[in-house]
Amino acid sequence: MAPAHQPFHLLPGAADSPVLLHVPHASRIVPTEVRAGIVLDDEALEREIDHITDSHTAELAERAAIASAVTPWRFVNGLSRLVTDPERFPDEREEMLAVGMGAVYTHTTHRERLRAPDTDPQPLIDRYFHPYAEAMTAAVDARLAATGRAVVIDVHSYPTAPLPYELHGAGPRPPVCLGTDAFHTPPGLLAEAEKAFAGFGGTGLNSPFPGTYVPLKHYGEDPRVTALMIEVRRDVYMREPGGPAGSGLTTLAAALAALVDALSRPDEQVARP
Repeated sequence: MAPAHQPFHLLPGAADSPVLLHVPHASRIVPTEVRAGIVLDDEALEREIDHITDSHTAELAERAAIASAVTPWRFVNGLSRLVTDPERFPDEREEMLAVGMGAVYTHTTHRERLRAPDTDPQPLIDRYFHPYAEAMTAAVDARLAATGRAVVIDVHSYPTAPLPYELHGAGPRPPVCLGTDAFHTPPGLLAEAEKAFAGFGGTGLNSPFPGTYVPLKHYGEDPRVTALMIEVRRDVYMREPGGPAGSGLTTLAAALAALVDALSRPDEQVARP
């Protein structure tokens, strides 16, 4: 049976753009057949979706793409991360398993039970996680083939106050957190991001959330793939939790567009090792 909703969307950009804006956690959609395996009632589930969703980040990426001189490509998750989280590993190496938030979540942001203890995650991984990962890998490969490089910019948000599931919630919570990887985030890429988002009262590095998303095929192997995670503190642009966006979204979109433009110039080396 086909999924009730499109699980992901690859939205084309300019043929000569190396930039891929990745938006994995913006959707609130949990298909009916997936809801059947969740133990929360409807009210509690909607409350959890408010907390777990990076609300308005798909719109942020869309506005930035429209404003960019060279339109970036966008890969947007069409389903909630409560279905599967495409940025987790589906095996025991993922530290978020410790709080029940691996590729298939078993617990909520408040460490309450989300799925029954005997839930088999494999059907969800096979149906949703692996096709997403394969499509994202193909999207990166296409940018490499077209331009000789690929720049993956992860677009996220995070709550102003730490939630109980956070493993590193005691650290700094700047207006904009930049997540990096030792192999895939060259200094020039980080410097351009710091410049683009300087107007928000400062950026921080890898706190409260570290790292970047790179497909496993390329991770630690292909220096032509560079990456950065952008985590915007939600009070900068919206009412928490799960409320409407404010005027900050427009300012953020302009900053993200400026970063995309800096990374898209044909002679620009900032996104290269």
